[in-house]
Amino acid sequence: MRILIASSEAVPYIKTGGLADVAGSLLKELRKKHEKAFLVLPLYAAVKNTFKLYATGKTILARMGNVTYRGSIFASSKDESPEAYFIECDELYGRSELYGTPAGDYPDNALRFIFFSRAVLELCLAIRIKPDVIHCNDWQTALVPLYLKTLYKDNVYLAKTSSLFTVHNLGYQGIFDASTLLFTGLGGEYFRPESLEFYGKLNLMKAGLLYADLINTVSDTYAHEIQVRS
Repeated sequence: MRILIASSEAVPYIKTGGLADVAGSLLKELRKKHEKAFLVLPLYAAVKNTFKLYATGKTILARMGNVTYRGSIFASSKDESPEAYFIECDELYGRSELYGTPAGDYPDNALRFIFFSRAVLELCLAIRIKPDVIHCNDWQTALVPLYLKTLYKDNVYLAKTSSLFTVHNLGYQGIFDASTLLFTGLGGEYFRPESLEFYGKLNLMKAGLLYADLINTVSDTYAHEIQVRS
C-alpha cells in the first residue's frame, strides 16, 4: 500500500509537540512493515539549515485568492522512494518558528497551511505518486480530504485515493475570519454550518472531520475525552 503522511511537523525533521512524534514514529513503523510510506512537510528554515536535502527539479503552482504561489519540491534522499518530501516556499515557511513567535501566531497561518494542503496534492501530480491513502493530521492538512472531493474530484490520477484524518489536538481547530475562504478556492456554498462555517468564522478542522473517508484520534482515551456527551 502506498501511504502519504501529510503533517505540519514530524521527527526527526522538525518538532514543537506530540504531533511530530506520532507522524515520525508512524512513518518508521509503516516502512518497517514494507509499506510504501512517505512524509510530506513544509520546508521550514530550520529543516533547510539542518538537513541535507535534494532538489527534485519539480515545482508546483497554486492560486490563493488573487495571488499564485510557487513551491519547489525537495526530497530527503536521492533514492527512488525517499522517506520524506518537502515543499519549499520561503515566503511562507522560511521563518524562525513554525507557527508563530512569542508575540503570537503568524497572521498568515491560514494562507500558509491552505497552500500546504493544495501543495500535498499537487506534489502527487508533479512527481507521479498515486497514494492509496493520504493520512492528514490536525487542521494544518484538514482541507486535503475536501479537496479530493471537490477541486481534484475529476483528476483520474487521484481518483482511487482515500483520506484518513487524525485529530491530535482538538483545542486547535484552525479558526479564521470568513474572508479566508477566498484562499481555499472553494465556493460560498461551503461557508455553511453544515460545512466549514463555525459561528461566523471559517473552521478548517471541520473539513477533515466532515469530508475524510475515515477519522481517528491518537488514542482511544482521547477519542472518548473529546466526544460531546449529552
